[in-house]
Amino acid sequence: MHTRHFLATILIMLTPTLALAQGNGCNSSYSRFGLGLLSDQAQGYNRSMGGVGQALRSGNRINKLNPASYSAIDSLSFLFDVGMSLQRTRMKQNGSHQTANNTSFDYVVAGWRLRRGLGMAVGFVPYTSIGYNFSQAIDVTSDPMSLQRISQSQSYTGSGGLHELFAGIGWEPFTGFSAGFNAGFRWGNITHLATQTFMEDGAVNTASYSGLATAYDSEVRTWSAEVGVQYRTLLNATNRLTVGATVGIGHTIASEASMMRINLNADTLTRTTDHAFQLPMTYSLGAAWEWSERLLVAADATFQQWGKCTTPQLLTTATGLEYTPQAGTYKNRWRISAGAEYVPGRYDASYLRRINYRIGASYTTPYMVINGINGPREYSLTAGLGFPVFNVNSRSYVNFGLQWIHRKPTTSSLITENVMMINIGLTFHEAWFMKWKFR
Repeated sequence: MHTRHFLATILIMLTPTLALAQGNGCNSSYSRFGLGLLSDQAQGYNRSMGGVGQALRSGNRINKLNPASYSAIDSLSFLFDVGMSLQRTRMKQNGSHQTANNTSFDYVVAGWRLRRGLGMAVGFVPYTSIGYNFSQAIDVTSDPMSLQRISQSQSYTGSGGLHELFAGIGWEPFTGFSAGFNAGFRWGNITHLATQTFMEDGAVNTASYSGLATAYDSEVRTWSAEVGVQYRTLLNATNRLTVGATVGIGHTIASEASMMRINLNADTLTRTTDHAFQLPMTYSLGAAWEWSERLLVAADATFQQWGKCTTPQLLTTATGLEYTPQAGTYKNRWRISAGAEYVPGRYDASYLRRINYRIGASYTTPYMVINGINGPREYSLTAGLGFPVFNVNSRSYVNFGLQWIHRKPTTSSLITENVMMINIGLTFHEAWFMKWKFR
C-alpha cells in the first residue's frame, strides 16, 4: 500500500471516533472532582483481563499501556483496534437509589511494523470522563410572616473530560529487550454548574430569597509523554516470562480555568486563573507468564503521585473571593490488577477451541479528597471472550467483555456506586503490505 493512501486511511478511521468521543460521559457523581474519573486506557482484550498491560507483548495485538510492545508487531501486517462500551450505574446513598445508563465510543488504535524490531502505533484513547446530574432539597426554616415552609434546592451538573491522541514507537535493539515511547496531545472541556434556589411551600421564590448559580469552565490543552521497557526470556521450551515497566511524565497544564458566580438578585462575579491543573508522575511495573501459547497470566502495579497535583479552588480571603490552584484535593493513587487468558487451541481447526477465554480483577485506592474525606475505593471484576473470524488463517477477533465496578466510599455519607459494563471491540489483523508476485 502506498504510504499516502495508508495515512489517509488512518485519518478516515480516526475522524468519526474523535467526533463521537466528545460526548462521552460516565454518570458518576465522583466525576465532579478534579479532572474527572480516570480511564485505565486498556483495550478490548486486556480490559477483560483486569486492565493489565505492562508485560503483554504480541505480534497481533496493540498494547498502548507499554509502548515497548510495539516492537513485536508482525511484519507485512496492519493492526486496527476499535471499541465501545455500554454501562448501567446504580447509585445508593442513605437508603435512596438512582440508576443511569450510558453508551460511549471508547478508543481506536492502529499499528504497523516499520522494519525488523521497530514498530509504530497511533490512536485515540480516553483519559478522564465527567458526567453527572443530581439534586437535593433541604428544609431551611419557616417564614415568620407567611408561616410557609422554606427549603433550599441544590442541583449539580457536569460534563466533559480529557481525550488523548497519541503516537508511539517501540524498538528491540537486541533479542529479548525492547524500549519505546508514546507522545501525545490531551485536550477536552470541563464544565460544572452548581445552582441554589429557595422555595416557599414548594414554589420557587426569587422575590424574597436570593438564589445563587456558580459555573466552572476549563478548556484544557496539554501534552503527554511516557517511556516503557520490556524484557522477555524463555524459561524452557514451553514457558516464557516477560517483565515490563513504564514511566509517565507529570507536569503543569498551562490552560486557563474560569469561575462565574451569579447572585440572582445582585451582581455577577468572575474569576480566572492560569496553570490551574497538574498531571502526576506515573510509575508502572508488571510481569506476565505464558505457557505453550495457551495460557497467559499477568499482573500490574501502578503508582500515581496525585498528592502533589493542584486543581483550581474558590477560596474566601481577607480581600474577597479568589480562584486559585491549590493542592490537597488529591492523594497518591495505587492500582493493582491481575488477569489471565486461556486458548484451548490457538491454531486448531475447531472454532470453539480457538476462542480466547479471559478473566481479571483490580483494586484502586482513592485519589480524590472530598470535603476532607477520602474518596471511594474501587473494586473491579472482569471476564470476556475473544471470538476469532471464522477463517482459520485469520488472526482478527471480535472481543466481548463484562465488567463490574464497585466504588465504595470510606464513610456512609458519600455515595456508593455499582457499575455494570459491556465492552465490545474489534481487533483487525490482516496482511496489507504484502507485495503480490505473478509468474
